[in-house]
Amino acid sequence: MFKKILALFLVAIALTLTGCVSVGGGLQSFVDTTDGYEFLYPNGWLQVKVSDGPDVVFHDLVEATENVSVVISPVAQENTLTDLGTPTEVGYKLSKNAIAPKDSAREAELVNAKAREYKTKTYYQLEYAVKLADGRKRHNLASVAVSRGKLFTINISATEARWQKVHDKFQQVINSFSVY
Repeated sequence: MFKKILALFLVAIALTLTGCVSVGGGLQSFVDTTDGYEFLYPNGWLQVKVSDGPDVVFHDLVEATENVSVVISPVAQENTLTDLGTPTEVGYKLSKNAIAPKDSAREAELVNAKAREYKTKTYYQLEYAVKLADGRKRHNLASVAVSRGKLFTINISATEARWQKVHDKFQQVINSFSVY
C-alpha cells in the first residue's frame, strides 16, 4: 500500500513539474552580456547576421517575414525612459522614426501603449498596426527601456493574417525582454 501511495505521489509531482516547465514552452533564451539585455524567442527561429542595423535579428524558418530584433541607440547618460516621454509619446516617436519613417510609404498606427516596471526598470510596451508600401498589413509589438545611456528597443512582427495565432507567444517574448 505504501509503495502505491509513494508511486502516486511521485507521478503527481512529475506532472506538476511538467506543467511548470511548459509555461514558457516553445521559447528559447537569448542573452547578450556584452550589451546587457536578454529575451526569449520562439523555437525554430534562426539568428540572422546583419550589418549597419539591429544588434540582433531572429526570424522564423517557415514564416520568414516573422522576426524579432533588438536595436540599441545612444541617449544622454542621465536620461531615463520617462525623460523621453510618456508611453504614447515614445510610441509615436518610434513609429515616425523607425517603423514608418517619412518617405518609406509605410503607415503605422499606435494601437496600445503602456508602462510596466520590472526589476527596478521602466519598460514601455507598444503595439502597432502597420501597412506596408505594397498594401500588406502587419502587426508589431515592441518594448523599450533605457539603461547605461542606451535606449534598447525590441520589436517582433508578423503578418496581420497570422497575428491571432502568434499574439500570445509574441507577448511572452515582449514580456521577457530585460536590460541590465
